[in-house]
Amino acid sequence: MYTGTLFIISAPSGAGKSSLIRAYLAQKNHHPAKVSISHTTRKPRPGEQQGEHYYFVDNQEFESLIKQNAFVEYAHVFDHYYGTSKAEIEQSLLQGINVFLDIDWQGAEQVRQQMPESKSIFILPPSLKELENRLIKRGQDDAQVISKRMHKAQSEISHFNEYDYVIINDDFDESLIALNAIITSASLEQSKQAIAHHQLLADLLAAKY
Repeated sequence: MYTGTLFIISAPSGAGKSSLIRAYLAQKNHHPAKVSISHTTRKPRPGEQQGEHYYFVDNQEFESLIKQNAFVEYAHVFDHYYGTSKAEIEQSLLQGINVFLDIDWQGAEQVRQQMPESKSIFILPPSLKELENRLIKRGQDDAQVISKRMHKAQSEISHFNEYDYVIINDDFDESLIALNAIITSASLEQSKQAIAHHQLLADLLAAKY
């Protein structure tokens, strides 16, 4: 049986990471895939659903899960915990489902240590000016927040060389083609093919001529 692949995807805010993931999942003929759902101790925002956007838990439960080594990564951000369940990822992969993990470079480093078979992708903007323009057009942040995001972006971009693949998101359609190519490439690795087609390979090797 085919086993799924964990794809770690990182990018500075505004580079188009979330849009690319959504566009990939919206395609009709892609391999079964899903986005990893994180645990968090923060309160749900309007419209957020339990088990769809996050798994909302209290501090006591989260800290208990930490002690159980239940997370492939976790962080404490602005007085709240965020973490990624190892069991949920592994269950999806065993079912042949690819999993996208939208995470920053620090979280990616933690995940790679525990799941070295994962594949990592970094999404870059074509320029810092274009990144800034996208943040402005998005209309979600004021000038001060955008300035902070831009400062953080340069720090994040400096870690691009820690990733297996890099996509420069200049033309969105071309970037989506590149993402598809990476995912297809991962499914064709020898280790994946050996599991998915073990009976065919056994028959081919056993044939007498």
